[in-house]
Amino acid sequence: MREIVLGTAGHVDHGKTSFIKALTGTDTDRLKEEKQRGITIELGFAHLDLPCGHRLGIVDVPGHEKFIRNMVAGAAGMDMVAFIIAADEGIMPQTKEHFDICRLLGVRNGIIILTKKDMVEPDWLEMVEEEVRDFFVDSFLEDAPIIPVSSLTGEGINDVIALLDENVRALDFQEEFGPFRMAVDRVFSMKGFGTVITGTSLSGRVSLGEEIMFYPGGLNAKIRGIQVHGQEVQLVEAGHRTAINLQGIEKEQINRGDVAATPGSLADSTLLDVKLHYLASLKRELKNRAQVRVHVGTREIIGRVLLLDEDRLSPGSDANVQLILQEPVAVWPGDTFVIRSYSPITTIGGGSILNSAPRKRKRSGEKHREYNQRAFAIMSGTDDVERMLLFLDESGRAGITADALAVRLGIFGKKFKKLLQQPTSSGQIMVVESETQRLVSAPVFTQLKQQIIDFLKHYHQENPLKSGLDKEELRSQLQPPVDAKFLQYTLTSMTRKGDIEQTGAEIRLAGHTVTLQVDEQEMQQKIGSLYQKSGLTPPILKDVLATFDEFPPQQIMQVFALLLEQKKLIKVNEALFFSADEVDKLGREIADFIRKEGEIDAPRFKQLTGLTRKFSIPLLEYFDKIKLTIRVGDKRVLRKS
Repeated sequence: MREIVLGTAGHVDHGKTSFIKALTGTDTDRLKEEKQRGITIELGFAHLDLPCGHRLGIVDVPGHEKFIRNMVAGAAGMDMVAFIIAADEGIMPQTKEHFDICRLLGVRNGIIILTKKDMVEPDWLEMVEEEVRDFFVDSFLEDAPIIPVSSLTGEGINDVIALLDENVRALDFQEEFGPFRMAVDRVFSMKGFGTVITGTSLSGRVSLGEEIMFYPGGLNAKIRGIQVHGQEVQLVEAGHRTAINLQGIEKEQINRGDVAATPGSLADSTLLDVKLHYLASLKRELKNRAQVRVHVGTREIIGRVLLLDEDRLSPGSDANVQLILQEPVAVWPGDTFVIRSYSPITTIGGGSILNSAPRKRKRSGEKHREYNQRAFAIMSGTDDVERMLLFLDESGRAGITADALAVRLGIFGKKFKKLLQQPTSSGQIMVVESETQRLVSAPVFTQLKQQIIDFLKHYHQENPLKSGLDKEELRSQLQPPVDAKFLQYTLTSMTRKGDIEQTGAEIRLAGHTVTLQVDEQEMQQKIGSLYQKSGLTPPILKDVLATFDEFPPQQIMQVFALLLEQKKLIKVNEALFFSADEVDKLGREIADFIRKEGEIDAPRFKQLTGLTRKFSIPLLEYFDKIKLTIRVGDKRVLRKS
């Protein structure tokens, strides 16, 4: 069953750890330094079995400003927050910052705990309650219950348990079992066990013996043991506080902030499209390309904020932003983030991730700004098909595999297949490669078809004596580039619809035929006749070009190309062309000679044909090239028996 995670938040020394100990009996400060200094430094964990039968996972976060990074890591997996405020101090700096972080990370449910009730008079407690209520106005905690407690005497603790039980009973426990994800907040090695990671399971489920992959990086490991709250289990689900013992990976290969997940369910990226809220409490505007600290899950990365609509962002504003990160992260759309200023370090904003692997966006020019606004409106909306089509449009001719598209959308399994069905059957999406299920959007496909038609029209105009061009030559001319499989898919579709014709690897527009001008017809006849009469001692090419010097060489060469295509001439090398009939006849004679004598060499070839080296050597090499003969030392034999 999915477990609900309760996290603490509040100023340092306001009694978060003492409250959890009073609530659960567990002291979440485990480090020697924490005991000595009397403050929480690292995340601490406990659990509470509620009367309703559900187990509540509890995360204790540090309150000191120096350890906000750890607090953000703990808050990333919260379903509910117990906001802790000491009755003897009231609202303090980290109260405000922790509250901002909870809101930015999308926490929407919680209770307010006033600790140290035993240290204040009733009148003071009442005044603090009013201050707290005013502080949380217009927020998700505006109507949250306020419960004064004493962790020392236990007063109010039963009221907290009853309230938590009531809240959990009211929650929707439906869980879609997609891929497993867990942000690593601790990694260590245990003697006799090996590498162990801990974290809060964010989604899906995973079982003993399965493989998980670590992102970013893509390292695999096998699960050899799972514990939830210190108990051995066979399977872990979302919301559980989890420790996983790994096989096949060393402690040094994993870092805090990595995500352990079902293989293939995430993708690394150094760019994120996000909706950013810039806190209203700040005094300065946020500049475009400001350097910041980005907190995603349990990870902190240095990055820059690319403002797509403006040059500066005023406090309290929302903006379409692309985060440019120094290191890759692996997230899903809908995940939340927090940004803190680079120096001095303080929380300045956060929000929701819309696109986990976008292309690099341009912000200059009205055209780019209008496109970005439209794209962000689609990504922020609820229409999954529109988001799918946007991601495919932006992937261009490279396309996206179905598996990669599912990762980009954060939608998997039957739900994704159902989502893909309608746009595929209606022709909005083309499956250009069935083996990998590579997808391309219809506008990209249509644009490529039109580019091919336009190119072939121009090619036929420039080369009227050529019946078409080679497919690979066509591909080399197309921009943006297109790979061979997508091109063949497009050409096959165009052939079926009668737009083009294909003969082997040659492509031409449907209905295109070579039409010779009167002078070209005359030239074709004269050149053909010249080579027919010259037999096996034809003129070299430059002499033929000189004979027709009233025509441009390019036009003459087009006639040569046509004669080659019509198989009236054979090109032996760049200077020598022969009558196809004469060369075919010679080929038969050589084959007969070798069958009779077993082999032929240059002297016997000269004796057979009467040709000088000027012609005999190129012809012998030509017969090797077309695989009639094969050279063995100074002799030639038939390649095939």
